[in-house]
Amino acid sequence: MPDVFVVSEEYDGERLDKYLSLVNETLSRSFLQKLIKDGEVLVNGRVPKASLKLSENDSICLNVPQTIVPDILPEPIDIDIIYEDDDVILVNKPKGMVVHPGAGHFSGTLVNALMYHCGSSLSGINGIARPGIVHRIDKDTTGIIIACKNDRSHRLIAQQLKDHTVTRRYYAICHGNIKEDELTIDAPLGRHPVDRKKVAIVRDGRNAVTHVKVLERYGSYTFIECRLETGRMHQIRVHLASKGHPLLGDEVYGPADNRYRITGQTLHAYVLGFIHPTTGEYMEFQAELPGYFRALLERFRQGKL
Repeated sequence: MPDVFVVSEEYDGERLDKYLSLVNETLSRSFLQKLIKDGEVLVNGRVPKASLKLSENDSICLNVPQTIVPDILPEPIDIDIIYEDDDVILVNKPKGMVVHPGAGHFSGTLVNALMYHCGSSLSGINGIARPGIVHRIDKDTTGIIIACKNDRSHRLIAQQLKDHTVTRRYYAICHGNIKEDELTIDAPLGRHPVDRKKVAIVRDGRNAVTHVKVLERYGSYTFIECRLETGRMHQIRVHLASKGHPLLGDEVYGPADNRYRITGQTLHAYVLGFIHPTTGEYMEFQAELPGYFRALLERFRQGKL
């Protein structure tokens, strides 16, 4: 059943989308704007714009379509397990694998594989579509990722991520020659103001800090280590691109140059360190570089650019 609202005097002159976000605190303003655009909102029986200025006694009909979540099923997918116990499991994720189900990806994900391997022993805090998942890395980023087997471990690992006490180091190859041996990029990140699928440096974004260390220089490219102080979406990719050094292969933030025939950014999460939720001991693990990455480094070291 659609929800019906009658605008009171205090909201006279308020924008429609803002009004709906105030009377529906569980729905984001961007989601409400989409519902308005999709014709799921009527004002006095007419389809409005999100910017409509309301008047007292206006009648608003809001229909929120029921979300249908497809069954997320276990799948016998081989995964490279680095470490596993009763609380956590660490996996070396391959390139091209999505971490959890979402639009267009309801099978073949790391979650599907973990459900098959772990059975019902996965935390449920993030819902039925993301069992065990406490953080993520991009589809074309390779390397180490941790999943949790119970809610207690999930909460403790999530708190460490929030407190920025988890050690996360990445290997990457970027365009250009970074002159500094080390640099820190401190720039807030948020949704791109035009392309909502991208991330950008924005004034009112969330704090984001990346520490970069040069490992090898090849003239046209630089092999680097990136240490995350924070862990925002696309953080390394956007930060390096902002300095004129986008990651090699990055089809979103880098140049359309695929001379090496690679898919996606050359970015590998190679170190993950955390305090174990049960033992209280600090543990640190490494994930071996994928073959394509090692082959690129060897090629560049031989001067074959």
